[in-house]
This record gives sequence, structure tokens and C-alpha cells, in this order.
Amino acid sequence: MKACMVAYTFYEEDNRVRRYAEALAKRGDHVDVVALRKPGQPSKETLNGVNVYRIQRRVVNEKGAPTYLGRLLLFFLRSMLFLTYRQFGKDRYDLVHVHSVPDFEVFAAIVPKLMGCKIILDIHDLVPEFYCTKFKTSKDTFTFKILVAIERMAAGFSDHVIAANHIWQKRLEERSVKHLKCTTILNYPDTDIFRRLGKNRPDGKFIILYPGTLNAHQGLDVAVRAFSLIEKQAPEAELHIYGEGDQRNNLKSLVTDLGLSGKVFLNDPVPLDKITAVIENADLGVVPKRKDGFGNEAFSTKTLEFMSLGIPLLISDTMVDRYYFNDTVVKFFCASDERSLADAMLLLIKHPEICQTLANNASDFVKRYTWDANKDVYFGLVDSLVHSVNGARAA
Repeated sequence: MKACMVAYTFYEEDNRVRRYAEALAKRGDHVDVVALRKPGQPSKETLNGVNVYRIQRRVVNEKGAPTYLGRLLLFFLRSMLFLTYRQFGKDRYDLVHVHSVPDFEVFAAIVPKLMGCKIILDIHDLVPEFYCTKFKTSKDTFTFKILVAIERMAAGFSDHVIAANHIWQKRLEERSVKHLKCTTILNYPDTDIFRRLGKNRPDGKFIILYPGTLNAHQGLDVAVRAFSLIEKQAPEAELHIYGEGDQRNNLKSLVTDLGLSGKVFLNDPVPLDKITAVIENADLGVVPKRKDGFGNEAFSTKTLEFMSLGIPLLISDTMVDRYYFNDTVVKFFCASDERSLADAMLLLIKHPEICQTLANNASDFVKRYTWDANKDVYFGLVDSLVHSVNGARAA
């Protein structure tokens, strides 16, 4: 089978896209990926058997909706040309797997679809809700209704839709896609990447870690303010943040204003093959998402990764996290409440036995939620869509 992943993302940092692509490549399929390029990266590179085509350079510095939309549209046009050219050549695809945001990117595969290629739309984030949170607008606006209409058309164009969690699958089925045409695949950690190698940091510090995007709904400002409330009571503690996003400069200023420059560290994002060691050498993971709007429903990739590596997890009591987890596997705090988060931080810093119990319970829990335990769901979906005339999987 010849497949192409299309994603407005940096491939080497996106676990969800890499997981699908490398799994298909490992079983013998030909896999191309169309993605973004950072300064200094080559336009084409082969990584673990996957051919990565970086068709557009991006710096994450959008000031508003027009800039963001303009870059999405440019990527849309470039990816459409790429897919069209390939489909008329010898490398014709059997499957195009498009990752949203944005969901309208799926229409870049119009020519492959007309030529018999099967199309999967993988909705990492619901675009209407994501837009409202990112640009602080209401669901009552005309823009939100337009985005829902586009979502509905994108789902209709696709042969199958994948949702990133069960709450969003239900939402999609209520407004945009039929039940039999929609499947939930969580952000399962790949145990080939997230495998335990052992800590190598005997420095006596207590490292609280957040790796991921630095957007407003992630609540990193709440985490920084909470840490400022306990840093004198826990002089051994540090807060390490890895990532990029539109809140980076605001967080940097907040750290300076609170006098935390020697205690809170803002680090650049690192690729998946390096983030594993960063996570495993932490003492506590924190996922401080806001509970209002998008953050309340977005399932974080980080949660299961922390669990796989035996790191206890401190997490806000969002709807999606209460849906999947309970108090035996994570420590909840009241979302957006810096005092609640500070108290929880201090409790876990001072009581390592609680951390160990959470880590042990989470390690047992996550065994059912790894990519290895669930990849056959994806393979079954792909193989049911892509078949030759006689019903066999395309070679």
C-alpha cells in the first residue's frame, strides 16, 4: 500500500502523526508525509522508513486570525499540488490520511479521491472550538457556524473520520458524521519511543515538568503562579517547561515578574527521541489545562506518556480527564485555581510515597492504553478502506 500523511505540523515533534506513519512503514507499506519545515531543516528526509516532505517553512508567531488563516491556506494549496502531482505519477496513493487542524485540509486530496484513493480525516482538535479558544470568540458567532458547516463538509468528503477522544466523537456524530463512519483513536504512546531507560539525575532536585504547546488553554500561567506560592517552602523544586506557542513571551515575562528566573525554566521543544529522557528524569508531570471551552475537552498526549514512563501526574479536573482517569491514577486539582494547584504540588513534593502510589497505579492502568495494544484498530480501519479489485490489501 502507498499512503500519504498530510499534517500542518512539525513531523518530528508530533507523536500522533509519527505513530501512524512509522507503524505503516514498519509493516511494509510505502509512507510519505507532507508537513512543515523549521529553519535549517531539509525539504526532504527519510526518518525510520518514512519519507518526510517539508513543503512550507513556519515560525509559530501568528498575531491574529488573518495571519494564521493565510498560512493554512498556503499550506493547503501546496499540499494539493503535491498530492495531485503524485497521483498522476507512478507513486499514486491508495490512502491519504489528513490530520486536522485544519479540517478543510482534507479537500487538498480532491484529485486522489476522484482517482479512487481512500481518504481519512483525523481530527486532532475540533476546529470550531479550537478557533473560539485561540481567538477568544463566542460559539454564537457567524464564524463558528461557518466552521461547523466546513467540518460537516469535510467529514462528508472523507471515507472515514477519526476522533481524538470519545467526547469529540460524540460531538462529531451529533453534528457532522454518521456513527459508523467515525472511530476514536486516542493519543496512545508508542512504547518503542516511550520506554523506560532509567533516571540519570541524582542531583537532589524535584523537577516538575510540562512538555507541549504553550497556548492559553494549556494553563501554563496558572502553573507558574502556583509554583510561585510554594517555591520557598520547597527550595529543591523547579518547574521545567518545554515547548513553543503564542504564550511563550507572556510566560517569559511572568517568570521574570515573579522573580522565578532561577526556578522556572522555559526550554525549546525537543523531538520525540529526546523528550523521553526529559520526561523520565522528571519527578512530577503537570498538565494544567483550563476547564473552560476547548481545554475542557481536549485529551492531552502528555498524560499517557507520563504514565508509560512511571512519572506521577498532576492534572486539572477537566471533563475529558475526569472521563478517562480517577483519583487512584492521577492527582487532580481545581482547574485555573493556582492555590489548588500549589497545594497539590506541595503535597506531592513532601510526600514521595503518594507519588509512588500514583505512578504504580498509572503504570498498570496505561498498559491498556498503549499504541502496541491498540494499533490493530488503525490497521483494521486502513485495510477495510484500502483494497484491490479482488479484495486483497493493495501491495
